[in-house]
Amino acid sequence: MHTDHLSQAPFNLDPAAMSWVRETFGRMSRDDRLRQLFTLLSAGDDPEAFARQQAFRPGGITRMRGSDAARERQIIDGFNAQAAAPLLVSADLEGSRMSLSSGQEWPNPLALAAIDDLEVTETVSRMMAEEARAAGINWSFTPVLDINAAWRSPIVATRGFGSDPEVIARHALSQMKMFQRHGIASAVKHWPGEGHDDRDQHLVTTINPLSMDEWEATFGRLYRGAIEAGVLSVMSAHIALPAFVREQTGDDAGVEAFRPASISRLLNEELLRKRLGFNGLIVSDATGMAGLGSWSKRSEHLPEVVASGCDVILFSNDPEQDLEYLEAALADGRLSWERVDEAVLRQLGMKAALGLHGTAELPPRTDAETAKAYADAVARRAPTLVKDVQGLLPLDPGKHSRVLVFSGGIVFPFLSEPLPFVLPELLSEKGFEVTVYEPGMEVSAERFDLILYLFGDETLLTRGRIFLDWLGLTGHFGAAMARHWHEIPTVMISFGYPYMLYDAPRVPTYINAYSTTETMQRAVADLLTGEGEWNRSSPDDPFCGLEDARY
Repeated sequence: MHTDHLSQAPFNLDPAAMSWVRETFGRMSRDDRLRQLFTLLSAGDDPEAFARQQAFRPGGITRMRGSDAARERQIIDGFNAQAAAPLLVSADLEGSRMSLSSGQEWPNPLALAAIDDLEVTETVSRMMAEEARAAGINWSFTPVLDINAAWRSPIVATRGFGSDPEVIARHALSQMKMFQRHGIASAVKHWPGEGHDDRDQHLVTTINPLSMDEWEATFGRLYRGAIEAGVLSVMSAHIALPAFVREQTGDDAGVEAFRPASISRLLNEELLRKRLGFNGLIVSDATGMAGLGSWSKRSEHLPEVVASGCDVILFSNDPEQDLEYLEAALADGRLSWERVDEAVLRQLGMKAALGLHGTAELPPRTDAETAKAYADAVARRAPTLVKDVQGLLPLDPGKHSRVLVFSGGIVFPFLSEPLPFVLPELLSEKGFEVTVYEPGMEVSAERFDLILYLFGDETLLTRGRIFLDWLGLTGHFGAAMARHWHEIPTVMISFGYPYMLYDAPRVPTYINAYSTTETMQRAVADLLTGEGEWNRSSPDDPFCGLEDARY
């Protein structure tokens, strides 16, 4: 049992921690070790679901849609009571609607990049870490190192820190360091780098098309920076990097050049571990995603996740069946016990690095009132006034009293129906007379003084394309072609996907607010009426390369 590497970066285990790893591993049966490979998705508050998952004895869980922090810790204690080792408890600490239900509504990465103040990013990250630790979380699948180069990407935009690698490096590494300083291991993602393919790996294996020189200057630099800064884990995604595969195997690699990183020994072992020198834990991206499932059937690729270098299998709809897939692969040689043991030891190494083998007290947590005040203040700094060519702002309830709102609501992938915006209600409280558009409604300057377009498409999960759907917005093909801004002052606001100007380049006033939370909507309501100064900095190109969109 080789463990010397656990005393090196990023784990840096002392003799006592090394002893705990060896003793814990030594107590595990082979069945225990296989189960340790799994991190299961645990959502909600169903005791029966908890009982099934606890009986499986996984190495970790990812908590979603939990309740208050005390109840979350109680749930986690129930898992740990049956586990072979303390659990890695993970979450996607991405802010916005991925904020913890027991915490504040924090800005998402693109909003932080728009603010571009490292002190803000560090403070927000510290408070997010405090909330997560209080809820029993010790691992976050963040920060995102993706580069939003292909602006049509529905999956990168608000989850990443924009399109400038310099900005991404500053903010992502600051967040990672702050998380880990406060007891939350970071998993930087999505290896080997997303953002040059405008598709979503939840739906298709995406391709990083860069040459290796281009990759080294961008993603290579970002991942090397994270490794040098001590990141504890990397998420290997369902993304191909053909240039590296062809460099290693020749130009006749064929379809193997497009193998997802999550099941690619070349990308995980040769590039990440050997060339970049990463000694930490590698976790696969969610194994139910079509970016992996479109490659092969689960019985084939699930063992390959581990055999190809991942130390954690992320999510399973049927853990016992998946366990049989691993056992079959061990029996026929597709997977070795040496690789399984190596993966389990790295898991234990990260658990020890987080102090899970001890009884460390929770760090102090910023009180809720102070945290909320800070979240509110930071939200006011994020919304970006991209253009206002007619000098319309600020709005005046005397001059723009009758407001017509067009909106498809807030689209969130975990909900079956869109959520309503609260901004119309907030404007009503400020003295505006607000009407929400319904198909067939007459739109004229005699009836309305202002038109407000509100979009709530955040870039999260299985959104194959995000675009301004004029037909869906208006309900009629004739109405979809009408542009009223020549007669009626018009403001378009995107509370998410920042590229709506592509479908409405000549709208006179356009704002990117990045996040659909009520906190952000309140900030925008105040800014619209002159209470505060607009941000004028964009962390990406909101004009989508279109010159006419600037006018």
